[in-house]
Amino acid sequence: MRAVVWNGTRDVRTEEVPDPRVEDPGDVILKVESSGLCGSDLHLYEVLGPFMRQGDILGHEPLGVIEEVGPDVTSLVPGQRVVVPFQISCGHCVTCRSGLQTQCENTRDDEQGTGAPIYGYSSLYGSVPGAQAEYLRVPRAEANVIPVPSHGPADRYVFLSDVLPTAWQAVRYADVPEGGSVAVLGLGPIGDMCCRVAHHLGAGRVFGVDPVPERRLRASARGVEVFDSSDGIDDLIERIRERTRGQGPDAVIDAVGLEADGHGPARFAQRLTSFLPKGAAATLMENVGVDRLSALRTAIELVRRGGTISIIGVYGGTADPLPMLTLFDKQIQLRMGQANVRRWTPDILPLLDDTDVLGVDDFATHHMSLDEASDAYAMFQKKRNGAVKVLFRP
Repeated sequence: MRAVVWNGTRDVRTEEVPDPRVEDPGDVILKVESSGLCGSDLHLYEVLGPFMRQGDILGHEPLGVIEEVGPDVTSLVPGQRVVVPFQISCGHCVTCRSGLQTQCENTRDDEQGTGAPIYGYSSLYGSVPGAQAEYLRVPRAEANVIPVPSHGPADRYVFLSDVLPTAWQAVRYADVPEGGSVAVLGLGPIGDMCCRVAHHLGAGRVFGVDPVPERRLRASARGVEVFDSSDGIDDLIERIRERTRGQGPDAVIDAVGLEADGHGPARFAQRLTSFLPKGAAATLMENVGVDRLSALRTAIELVRRGGTISIIGVYGGTADPLPMLTLFDKQIQLRMGQANVRRWTPDILPLLDDTDVLGVDDFATHHMSLDEASDAYAMFQKKRNGAVKVLFRP
């Protein structure tokens, strides 16, 4: 089959690889109909390269049709259309039953010290072959896959794999009061959807921050009050405070993460990992601060006293200094983590009817073939051609 594979820093290619097969009785094989290119994939494209291996298949946002089922699979049948959450959980342990599938006790990697495995996401999360491919092996299928209607456009349901539950969790964790205010830092696919979900769940004012004009225009068309982060952080904070009685928003969502705009030692450390041997680079990332913290520091400064910061952008370093005095003095609440997809699915699925209240049908800006993957990654990283969300069609 054809699949998108990692070959080195900023080097992804579409290659022929062996077809997946049923390896355990609970597996299914999925014929992929649509698969997303996620902002998290860009971290593998460059910064998290030390945890990748040449030939790793990328991608973790698939929708498709079941091609084959293992002997223990009784509730799923070939020909059924399903979405696959990006993490693999057991569905029945204490953490899964409590809605924390990312912390599954039966699939998490205790040796690495990380949570549930993620498709196509490096040795940190299990080195599981990913979904930017023609076919995908889905372990523990009955506990994970989400059946969806066989009719309707793929774009309506593919975002259940990651974008929708990730944005939903970010807003829920932000705990925005009814009629309150929230600022979303970063208007990529997750930040954009966070704005939509926040409006839907009752936020009175939603502020969106991004340096890319096309992304600001896209968000403003849906009622978001947008700001250009390249104008300067102090000016940004002052302008948003002016619209919130001088206090700052009730909540801030950091949808940017470790590759925020910025310079200094963290950016140098990120670049350094590209040139070091893999073992040394991985050690550097695991033990030294390599995150660019400008977005998080902006969130800490911007949020009102007693407010909440919800971190949904991925961070990777372990020794990054934070302004703990400010966090403590302002009594800021912090919530964060990978999205627990199955926890939020019952809330989201009813919204994916013909009313399309979240605008998923036209959420993708680009539909591309697997053979265009190299160009798609470069375009998305450089934010060219209005790229906000790319979907691959095998």
